[in-house]
Amino acid sequence: MGKITGLREGVGRSRQVRVYLDGRFAFRLETETVLREGLTAGQELTDSQIDGLTKTDRFHRCRNAALRCLSYRPRSISELRERLRLQKFEDDNIEAVIAKLKEQGLVDDVAFAHFWKDNRESFSPRSQWLTKLELRRKGVATGVIDEATGTIDDEDNAYRAGLTRANRLATADYSDFRRRLGEYLKRRGFSYEVIDRTVQKLWQELGSPTR
Repeated sequence: MGKITGLREGVGRSRQVRVYLDGRFAFRLETETVLREGLTAGQELTDSQIDGLTKTDRFHRCRNAALRCLSYRPRSISELRERLRLQKFEDDNIEAVIAKLKEQGLVDDVAFAHFWKDNRESFSPRSQWLTKLELRRKGVATGVIDEATGTIDDEDNAYRAGLTRANRLATADYSDFRRRLGEYLKRRGFSYEVIDRTVQKLWQELGSPTR
């Protein structure tokens, strides 16, 4: 049981309010929690109300942290869970937040896997094998990965990945061209066979006979 004797807003960018009960600092709440609950100075709070407020606030803090994380780019569920754990949120709050975000369509491993594959295809082509490995490291299920990456064409991706680099190597002799372009494509997960065909094709397109 306690009486609210003060609600002090944080300074600067802080969205937290310091709540004082019976003249003493008791806990912090997000501003949105204070407004939503209609808390005012002079209000009496029971122990159960205080407990409920702090639990609700922990959920909203966790949810806000999750939304900030998602604002940069989509995340897999496993990736989001780990990031929230690193911020010291409790597992029950994390799971409740993830369940809510899934319900709202804000986290979805199927959508995330397609986003990841499409982003790689557009901006940094790599092999199907490496794309699958990256998604596994993000905690995405094998079935979801297989469905999302099934259309990846290693031959096309290797060509597109190697084209810009090949133009930079236009003055190199064939041995140096093959070594440097081959290493570049290997780092993107392509097989020896795909690399060999890609190197030959790009060398010929540069107008240089193999030697």
